[in-house]
Amino acid sequence: MKPSVILFWFRRDLRLEDNAGLYHALKNALAAGLTVQPLFIFDTTILDALVDKADKRVVFIHQAIERLHAELAELGATLDVRHGVPLNIFAELLNEYDVKGVYANRDYEPDARARDKVVYEYLNEQGIAFRAFKDHVIFEKNEVMKADDSPYTVFTPYSRKWLSQLDDFYVRAYPTRVYLDGFYQQEKRVIPSMGQLGFEPMTVEFPSEELDFGALDAYAEQRDYPALPATSRLGVHLRFGTVSIRQVAAHTRARSAVFLSELIWRDFYQMILWHHPQVVTQSFKPMYDQILWRNQSSEFAQWCAGQTGYPLVDAGMRELNETGFMHNRVRMVVASFLTKHLLIDWRWGERYFAQKLLDYDLAANNGGWQWAAGCGCDAAPYFRVFNPTLQMEKFDPKNEYVRRWVPEFETAAYPEPMVEHRMARERCLQVYSTALKT
Repeated sequence: MKPSVILFWFRRDLRLEDNAGLYHALKNALAAGLTVQPLFIFDTTILDALVDKADKRVVFIHQAIERLHAELAELGATLDVRHGVPLNIFAELLNEYDVKGVYANRDYEPDARARDKVVYEYLNEQGIAFRAFKDHVIFEKNEVMKADDSPYTVFTPYSRKWLSQLDDFYVRAYPTRVYLDGFYQQEKRVIPSMGQLGFEPMTVEFPSEELDFGALDAYAEQRDYPALPATSRLGVHLRFGTVSIRQVAAHTRARSAVFLSELIWRDFYQMILWHHPQVVTQSFKPMYDQILWRNQSSEFAQWCAGQTGYPLVDAGMRELNETGFMHNRVRMVVASFLTKHLLIDWRWGERYFAQKLLDYDLAANNGGWQWAAGCGCDAAPYFRVFNPTLQMEKFDPKNEYVRRWVPEFETAAYPEPMVEHRMARERCLQVYSTALKT
């Protein structure tokens, strides 16, 4: 006989602790006299699109899955890890299990929503409920709205409303541990290797998921200085859910209003993506799609390689290429340089970051690039053009960060600036102004 189970589908929530969907799956399974079988799918529709087969993000996910696998084995359970198209995988699972329900946490990206719709419709045809829960954000969808029930498009009033609604309930952990004896008991299954997934095995050292409270206390004063270890590096853990956003918010709420504001930005961009999925390919402000971008491939290649002749820009791009990380202040500078100094379409830069960033998150990355280009919902005005030299003088005054990543800086081997700042700024203002008048 096939075992009767509830399936819990791990996606962007790779942890047992404080996991909303897992909590509800275990609790409801207990009430129904069932057990929960955990599931993870290495989705080929996502993996096959990754050009770099030495992708550090796949390594991170694989390591997180191995850790989950080991934790479940200690409980006498196993993680059922599959590799394929989710719809096909669920057809296989229904042949192996008597599935009484499928639980997961919500994903707000358009492709994920389309995937879940297909799975939901298939399961519904089989008489199986597919239930999803909020876990990736503090407030989602329509939870923070204007008085007329329309979504915010400007951050500051959204932030005020977000803060006014925040209380202990929204940062309270789900007590998953209470129900951890509710997993289906079976022998440990084998996880596909990196090679079997089509990727190169790599040894990568990832940032810790532990909050550095010393850095947190100094965050407001030090966060803009890329040479300092003053940022949390939690981005990759929040992206893949190896830490709980509720846990992070609960710890930071009373310690750093500035850090908490970064979490609000995260919710804000997820909300924007939910209500305005067109931003994936279009400017939030449609008139900005009239800009006549120069889109010089050779200049884009120089930017990608960190060979622009502007040390702060080059340091950021080289750090990104080598580590998959870039300091937030530097992200703004390199994005402004690409879109405004070189007049290259923000979508080119967004796609490059999507390939390289360990903590790549569509909502935040898209929002950040549109902010820098001036075309987003709450953007820097188009006439704000970062001066990379002044930014370096202000935020890397001793050139420590620059020298770490651009060792040939201040030598004859370092290239001259590929474009003169004043000319580039004037050209940008003219091109933007012309587009906005049409």
